[in-house]
Amino acid sequence: MLELKHVKKSYDNVTILNDINLKIEDGEIVSILGPSGCGKTTLLNLILGLTQVDEGEIIFGGEDITNVPMEKRGFNIVFQDYALFPNLNVYKNITYGLRNRPDISTKQEVEDMIDLLGLREHLNKKIEQLSGGQKQRVALARTMVMKPKILLLDEPLSALDGVIKESIKEKIKEIARDFHLTTIIVTHDPEEALTLSDKVMIVNHGTISQYGAPEEIITAPQNNFVKEFILNQLQIKRNNIFALFHQDFTKEAQAV
Repeated sequence: MLELKHVKKSYDNVTILNDINLKIEDGEIVSILGPSGCGKTTLLNLILGLTQVDEGEIIFGGEDITNVPMEKRGFNIVFQDYALFPNLNVYKNITYGLRNRPDISTKQEVEDMIDLLGLREHLNKKIEQLSGGQKQRVALARTMVMKPKILLLDEPLSALDGVIKESIKEKIKEIARDFHLTTIIVTHDPEEALTLSDKVMIVNHGTISQYGAPEEIITAPQNNFVKEFILNQLQIKRNNIFALFHQDFTKEAQAV
């Protein structure tokens, strides 16, 4: 279990996160959802150990890791921009972390991860030759061969569309299930959070507005912010989808 107790973080006397209390069970997928600037990425960085808390505790597996350095926590992150090495091919990107830690994954485990994420035919390609979805799968593979204790994902689907986005969502679910891997996702998209996660934490101005299962968020929002944020964002998404369909239909009509 990962537990945050009364966590607080400020920058230049401005409070970014205040009194964050959170429990995540082993193997759960949890999304941190909220508008830009609400503190969700800061929270991800605190869990990772990239940033230190000002107050409070972070407990993992019953041990206080509040002051444990990032490299000793055993967590790993897939960044929004994938952070892949353009001078290396796909296979070398996947195995990059194993150069200094070859004992973490066997060759067979690496091969199994490549097959799980459908990357076999792309191993000799350079990163620039890949689509967004393929880059995301490479980034996931590179992280997974390091066998993280917790998988952190920063806006993993923001650059993807349609079928590709759904495919990556299913891969994330499959990885979390098969490896019983606690997975924490930062997103601004309610649809992603509600369809991908076991639990959703909605953050507003550095505090938790609601934390619960997707069905609880939808059927029993605890305050007006949760209700309005979810409904407004979903309505914006529906409008955008309608606009795209209308645009495509107009082009086809003009072509005829």
